[in-house]
Amino acid sequence: TSPSSPWAPPSPATRNSPNETRSKPMVQHWGVAGFGAPDGVYLLYIAKIIGYIAGGLFFASLTPGIGAFWDFPDWWDEPVVFQKVVVWTLLFEVLGFGCGFGPLTLRFLPPLGAFLHWLRPGTIRMPPWPGKVPFTSGSRRSVVDVLLYAVVLAATLWILLAPANRSAGGLDAQVGMIEPSRFVPLLVLLPLLGLRDKMIFLAARSEVYLSAVVVFLLPGIDMIVAAKLVLVAIWWGAATSKLNRHFPNVVAVMLSNTPLVRSKAIKRRLHRGYPEDLRPGAVSRFLAHFGTAVEYLVPLVLFVSDGGTVTLVAAAIMVAFHLLILTSIPMGVPLEWNVYMMFGIAFLFVDKAQYGLADISNPLPVALVICALAAGVVLGNLFPNKISFLIGMRYYAGNWDTSMWLLKPSAVAKLDTHVKKAATLPRRQLVKLYGERVADLLAHKGYTFRAMHTHGRALFGLIPRAAGPEHETGYVVIDGEFIAGPILGWNFGDGHLHNEQLVAALQERCHFEEGEVRVVVLDAQPIQRQRQRYRLVDAAIGEFERGYVAVSDMLARQPWDCDIPAHITWSRAAANAGSNPPASQAARQDPRAV
Repeated sequence: TSPSSPWAPPSPATRNSPNETRSKPMVQHWGVAGFGAPDGVYLLYIAKIIGYIAGGLFFASLTPGIGAFWDFPDWWDEPVVFQKVVVWTLLFEVLGFGCGFGPLTLRFLPPLGAFLHWLRPGTIRMPPWPGKVPFTSGSRRSVVDVLLYAVVLAATLWILLAPANRSAGGLDAQVGMIEPSRFVPLLVLLPLLGLRDKMIFLAARSEVYLSAVVVFLLPGIDMIVAAKLVLVAIWWGAATSKLNRHFPNVVAVMLSNTPLVRSKAIKRRLHRGYPEDLRPGAVSRFLAHFGTAVEYLVPLVLFVSDGGTVTLVAAAIMVAFHLLILTSIPMGVPLEWNVYMMFGIAFLFVDKAQYGLADISNPLPVALVICALAAGVVLGNLFPNKISFLIGMRYYAGNWDTSMWLLKPSAVAKLDTHVKKAATLPRRQLVKLYGERVADLLAHKGYTFRAMHTHGRALFGLIPRAAGPEHETGYVVIDGEFIAGPILGWNFGDGHLHNEQLVAALQERCHFEEGEVRVVVLDAQPIQRQRQRYRLVDAAIGEFERGYVAVSDMLARQPWDCDIPAHITWSRAAANAGSNPPASQAARQDPRAV
């Protein structure tokens, strides 16, 4: 905690300008350069994608009778290949090599957490319903949890090494498919593990890959049609979440970051009036609405068409759609997911275009799977504070649960001492690699990414309310994403992983004093309301203020203008003074505020 410590807050001499003055040039730089990562970082991710593709082909080639690895053009369209690609992708993700990997998520030493963390007893786990599901309470990872995770990994390998000795059920195939019994252990163990630790269930991207594994229990043609419907549900779920006023900001931020477009003139046009007005411009708004329409309409065409030119054109559009996302290198780097979706387009909708709803022999299990996915989307958009944005399929919506943590240097020292983890917090990694000044710069680029989204303006606007006059000089400000990453082993944009539940788990271990840790928790916007609820939390005393911010107020401001009106519905200070209205009275004043 000395002035030379990597966690000491900057001195007043180095932070003698207001936040707006410091953040504005960073935002302007992002507007034409994005994160600004060196080309070598992108080469790392390209190599990882190549390794992911090679791994999928390798496991598929181990299937007896399918052919050699280098003959994959002859057997890529076998049903067993799709089955193994799905399970391989799930394994790739749950090991930590997919989403949330590497420098673009501020992971350097090591570049991933996941299995390094989840195979380590004593680390923090996050049960989804600890007070309701028996045998899931507590936040300490036990030997049983470690063994259960290891068995889940083994279950995926057992599938990947399986022969294809089940009938293909009417499909044109040289070899068969994997026996349904091979999938049962994974389908049982991963949800069971998820009740003990939601982190691992979400990191496996279960809404995508475990849903596909479920349909592998069906006979051949039913499996193909159900898998098509799963992909359509993913596209439509994502499109539904984009029916908001936040999404154009996502387009502007993401396309500003693409390394394939070097022209600053083109990137300036993404904004309303670069450099003084960096709200999304007409180009970004058009691309946002056009992309949403594409995600609704083109998958429908893919599903109902049965081959030929119409199918090929629709497939080409959707491949281009995912290539655009992939080459924009979105933060969180869900790169392999986009590769998987492109493979699914080629395998399910082009090669197996002739199979549709009329070919299903037993529609009930297919309907149950799709209804479960649809329920996640509906509930996730109506009650985003209760449902993970992954289950709600709000991937690129710009409307996510988020948090911002304010830690005094003494609190950071306690985290280092009392919390078992596989990696240090990002700033310490950065200081070790690059030194203080570059670490400061990269930290502010992270703040810039958040501020360019609407919710970032609310988060930074609420920081003075959370920490008072000391928020500039007495605290280190850390995005909740970069708290969750090293402490929980994985992070991917889900604020449910770094809300009050994580605060409580850390308080059990660190015993923070009042004022040492303050957290701004901001819920996503429900689709039916134009406001986002917030809570201000102290690790020692709990919640001390709650209220909401209006979406219109966030949209009206520049990324560096965080003077957002906060509509307070309850505060501890007012409650202690007896001035808070009863809940029923507040409900009559504004039912949505309670």
